[in-house]
Amino acid sequence: MENKQFQAESKRLLEMMINSIYSHREIFLRELVSNASDAIDKLYYRALTDDTLSFDKDSYFIKVVADKENRTLKISDSGIGMTKEELENNLGTIAKSGSLAFKSETELKDGHDIIGQFGVGFYSSFMVADIVTVISRSLDSDEAYKWESKGVDGYTIEKCEKDSVGTEIILKIKENTEDENYDEFLEQYQLKAIIKKYSDFIRYPIKMDVTSSRLKNGSENEYEDHEEEQIINSMVPIWRKNKNELTPDDYENFYTEKRYGFDKPLKHIHISVDGAVRYNAILFIPEKTPFDYYTKEYEKGLELYSNGVLIMNKCSDLLPDYFSFVKGMVDSEDLSLNISREILQHDRQLKLIAKNIKNKIKGQLQSLLKEEREKYEEFYQSFGKQLKFGVYNDFGSNKDTLQDLLMFYSSKEKKLVTLDEYISRMPEDQKYIYYASGETNERIEKLPQTELVAEKGYEILYFTDEIDEFAIRMLMAYKEKEFKSISSGDLGIKDEESQNEPDSNENKDLFDYMKGILANKVKDVRVSKRLKSHPVCLTTEGEITIEMEKILKSMPNNQNVQADKVLELNINHEVFKSLKDAFEKDKEKVSLYTNLLYNQALLIEGLPINDPVEFTNDICKIML
Repeated sequence: MENKQFQAESKRLLEMMINSIYSHREIFLRELVSNASDAIDKLYYRALTDDTLSFDKDSYFIKVVADKENRTLKISDSGIGMTKEELENNLGTIAKSGSLAFKSETELKDGHDIIGQFGVGFYSSFMVADIVTVISRSLDSDEAYKWESKGVDGYTIEKCEKDSVGTEIILKIKENTEDENYDEFLEQYQLKAIIKKYSDFIRYPIKMDVTSSRLKNGSENEYEDHEEEQIINSMVPIWRKNKNELTPDDYENFYTEKRYGFDKPLKHIHISVDGAVRYNAILFIPEKTPFDYYTKEYEKGLELYSNGVLIMNKCSDLLPDYFSFVKGMVDSEDLSLNISREILQHDRQLKLIAKNIKNKIKGQLQSLLKEEREKYEEFYQSFGKQLKFGVYNDFGSNKDTLQDLLMFYSSKEKKLVTLDEYISRMPEDQKYIYYASGETNERIEKLPQTELVAEKGYEILYFTDEIDEFAIRMLMAYKEKEFKSISSGDLGIKDEESQNEPDSNENKDLFDYMKGILANKVKDVRVSKRLKSHPVCLTTEGEITIEMEKILKSMPNNQNVQADKVLELNINHEVFKSLKDAFEKDKEKVSLYTNLLYNQALLIEGLPINDPVEFTNDICKIML
């Protein structure tokens, strides 16, 4: 028996590896299974160039055996095996990668590839094991060797007996502690779950002896334990199958099996790319919003595989935030992985995949909007807010990508319409895209400010989401048509601009008097050019509208944001005649009427009244 010490660098790396690099201990099994798969792959490639070897894929497998009594877990394979020198090189020097070196020397064909770096992944075993034993016999040797280590102190290597070519790794599982439960790595159900989670699509069978209950022969109600060998992994991933072979049910079952959601997918996207970067992907647009979707707890991302091995559960870099509702997976042979296989390097290939995925999702949504309108509207009810936030976010840098996907409720159509549909219906004399903001469509419909725009026959878009106005301000215009709030000071309706100007000047003293009464509450009091049947309304000047003020004030740590409000009066209304008469005869009544009209305008906008008691007293005074 030879006693060996790890190189100093390897010793330090091993300590760091055990204590910090891997965030989930269970992935040790993923690493060992991947290494076993690599070993069988190497034998496959040898057979391609060696006529004395034959490779019958059905004869090769990986076996996982748990022994609770002796606290051991064994992972064995029928791969190419290792010589004494390879055991020392691959396991004695952590940074040395047998798989990586092999990959660089071999021309890979037929869709196979070598995953990861053997030495590094192997040492994840010490997160769960006190002793790790490796027994291996190489295809190139009649002798077998046993490598064994208790961790950073070093390892031993000696000859041993092994009848067949291949490798066995035996882990002496640690005893439980107050903080850690290591028994779970000896439980059949847990081992099966880990294999299904990370290694379901390894191309060789992963076998386990599984215990289950069955009726005793000749008995109707007596059961006995029965152990049988089962293949745990499915081996052929759906994304590598021909699309023509798959049915909608296949995709729906995959969605359910992967637990992407409790709903059914509204649409799927199956991508197979063999270009500058090779990858397969299956993406799903969900039917319903996850319960935590619009919370900080929601975590976006796609499952990321490297050649069928799960690398990351949620790779957020593959999806832009505005498409964070998309579920699914990506599998690529071309991604560069760092030392733990758990963290992906932000390389050029990943960025290319992400860009392509973004374009595919947008294309699918556009197709849904055009060809399956009802389905798109169903999707939009769930995730439209996210698209609008995408327009607003990042200073509007994504508005060109998203603007054609936006929809708003229409005053004319009484349903959701796109901006393009709105533009297509605009009369020649209409300068702006008009919108109105409020809590509900029903409340917006009753707003006094809509009267003039509606009378002109212009369509109004209803904004009921908090993000709507902020997104539109970032969008600024659509197809060279600017957006205009119906509460804006200037509606841009030419034939009304000069109307009532003489009356405005005629009533200047009254308006100035009212403005004095409402000091610090409104910026101005003026004649309304938009009111037809209502006596009063509030409009705004500047960038902040009343709805934006309400939203900003409701936010934590809000600043005292105020819209520049203007009180507009309908001089053709009976109420104005009473107001004017009071100005000439009873100034005290003018104050009463002014406060009532101002509070009435606040209520119409859904704004709080400063003094409800005073408001009710003012109403009583009128009734006396």
